[in-house]
Order: sequence, then C-alpha cells, then structure tokens
Amino acid sequence: MKSYSRTLRTLILGSTALALTAVPATAQVLAITGGRVFPVSGPPIDGGTVIVTNGKITAVGANLSIPDGAQRIDASGKWVTPGFINSSTQLGVIEVSQVSNTRDMSARGKDNIAAAFTVWEGLNPNSVMLAPARNEGITTVAVLPAGGLVSGQAALLNVVPGTTTDMIIRAPIAMVAEIGDASSAGVSSRGELVVKLRELLEDTRFFQTRRAAYERAETRDFAASRLDLQAMIPVIEGRLPLIITVDRASDIDAALRVAREFNLRIIIGGGAEAWMMADRLAAARVPVLTGAMNNIPGGFAALGQRQENAALLRRAGVAVALIGNAGGGDEEAFNVRNLKQEAGNAVAYGMTWDDALRAVTMTPAEVFGVSNRLGSLQPGRDANVVIWSGDPFEFTTRAERVFINGREYPGMTRQDMLTERYKRLPNTYNTPGVR
Repeated sequence: MKSYSRTLRTLILGSTALALTAVPATAQVLAITGGRVFPVSGPPIDGGTVIVTNGKITAVGANLSIPDGAQRIDASGKWVTPGFINSSTQLGVIEVSQVSNTRDMSARGKDNIAAAFTVWEGLNPNSVMLAPARNEGITTVAVLPAGGLVSGQAALLNVVPGTTTDMIIRAPIAMVAEIGDASSAGVSSRGELVVKLRELLEDTRFFQTRRAAYERAETRDFAASRLDLQAMIPVIEGRLPLIITVDRASDIDAALRVAREFNLRIIIGGGAEAWMMADRLAAARVPVLTGAMNNIPGGFAALGQRQENAALLRRAGVAVALIGNAGGGDEEAFNVRNLKQEAGNAVAYGMTWDDALRAVTMTPAEVFGVSNRLGSLQPGRDANVVIWSGDPFEFTTRAERVFINGREYPGMTRQDMLTERYKRLPNTYNTPGVR
C-alpha cells in the first residue's frame, strides 16, 4: 500500500510539473497549411492556411504566401477550427465532490446572496482536470459559481498552464443567479424565491441612488450587504449580464418577466425545457447555455427535457451556446472535455452542423463579449486553434494539435501517465496466491 501511495504521489506531482511546462515556440510565426479550415465567420476553406504571428492570427485563406522563417505545420487531410469554448463549467474550482477543501465554487454570502463573490479567486491553476479538457480541443472555459439565490460572478479563462492571472481573459463576464431551487435560496417556494430576487434588484436601485445616505446610516435595511449591492449595480445598469440557472419552462417565463421589469440582460443557463419557450426567448434576444440530455431528467423541473432542445431553440432564432458537463460535482468538472460529443449529439438531433460549430466557438464569444478576440479564425483574433484528425463532432476524431495564443502545449495528462504505468505492471490476476 505504501509503495502504491508513493507511486500515485509521484504520478500526480509529475503531471503537475508537466502541465507547467509548455513546449517552447520555435518561431514567432506559424503557418498551418493544407487543412480544411473552418473560420466560422465565413465559409470553409479547403487547402487553407492560417498564419499566426506573435500569438495572433494575421491571415487566413487559400494560396497565401508563407512568410520567410515561419514554422510550417502541415495540416493536409486535417480539419482546422477555432478552439472550443465551454460556456458553463466549474473547472479548476472543484476537484472531488466529497472533499470539501477541493470545492471552491460557492460562497455563503448574506442570506444566500453572494454577488460580490469572485469565483476565479479560488481557482486551482494546477488542476489535473485542465489538461484533459485542453486535449479535447477546449481552449477556453467559463467558470461559474454555484449555490444560493445569487451565486456570484463568473470569469472566462484560457486553459493554459501558469497562474490564474495568466489564464484570465475577462472577469467578470456575468453575474450568476437561479430561480428554480427554492431550498438553495433559503426560501420555501418558487414564488417566494422570485420575490426575494425582485427585492434584491429593488434594493440595488435604491442603494445606487442613495449611497451617501447609506454611508451615514440614514437608509433602511437592505436584503444584501454593501459589497453585494455594489456588485449588483452593473447588472441593473445592463452592463453585466445575469445568468439565471433554470430548467422549468414556467421558471424561464418568470425570468423573462423579471428581466423586462428591471431592464436586465439575462442569459438562461441549463434550460432543460427552454424549447417550450423558444419563440419568447428569441423575441427577447435571450441566449441559452444548454447541452444534451445525457440521462433521465435530474428532477421534476426537467421533465420536459428532450434531445432536440438545442436544435429547436436554434431553429426559432435563439443564440445557443452548447455546454459539455453532465451531472454535478467532480463528474461535472471531469466531463468539461465532452463538449465535442455534446455538439455531435445536437447535430444528431436536428441542429445543423454549422450551428453546432458556432455554438461551441463564436456564439459563446459573442454572449460573453469577447468575439473580437475569440471564437473565429480571423486576422486580429487570438490564435486559439485546433487541428483535428477529421470532423470534430465524430466520436473517433482526435484533437491532434492544440494551440492557445499561438503556443502548443504537451498532450500528456495524468490519465495518460497512469495508463502507461499500469500497462507495464505484471498481470497478477492469474498468478496463484497473488491479488
């Protein structure tokens, strides 16, 4: 047992050290040539070339002249896309659901309101979950807090080794709340939950216009703390979107009413029954972050969930960003890497291939306000590029090379190291007396 523990510790430490060491770029100019290039912002380019200079895309097209001294990467017979963006994860803030000191996605707050909570401050940039996600072509993730009525603020991160500062693209990208789980918000029913959310929004408006009086202790009591009220001001001003995590169609309807009442920019997260509200979501220009149904519905609020959810939403004109995490806890963090399977399932159930690609690239970039940097292969964008062995939504396709900001990172993960380690162990199961 002691030998096994030492071996496991060595593997974990080795994988961490490996994750911190990127392959050094041999040139500041890269030319990815000969592949089938999908810019997303335009039609596919057969035999296309993507030129990267100092981490930025500088040219995309066919028959481009290659700069002298560029590092050439032959992508003939391969597919080239922007790096995928998973729009709803807890990657890096949860490792093992049953180990409390590996769970940093929630804040207690005041009365289940934690608007000031910045989830990325607790990120573990050495998480063993990062490399598997990156190896599946996911270059960027949104990390969302969870729990309570208002969970806190979310961030958009590149899946690169280094520190949290190295990873952050934009923070915050949204405030996160929910109106589908009354017990999580410390109330007894959905109706009371919506009342509590309205009270918070009204208090924020009041606080915003009477801050001087508040500092002199000349105002009434508020439902939230000073820091939480300050954090909510960008939400009521429309500068920061509010992700409302909700599944039931009637709860989505309530979210739309609250958004109209307070003139909020909202995003629906989860949205198991969002297809029932597709026309209203489209009319209100409310995006939906959703994925496939991977099991039986998780509760009564999702009884109307169906595999065609994303396709029906998109057909109605809703902006859909696909998410690749099934279940909760450590399973959720582990399955962040399954985004290409989510997209493949969406196509299998009626979403067009082009819409599915957009739902894991440009749409999330647009939803989170970073489409000038991510989500497409265009000059001026960050060079988050993936070279695939074929159609990325086919089950057997592999992400062969992954670049983030023009740099390629090693593909070995802790899982790979464990696999190699135990492939070399002698087979003891057929040896008498050895177990």
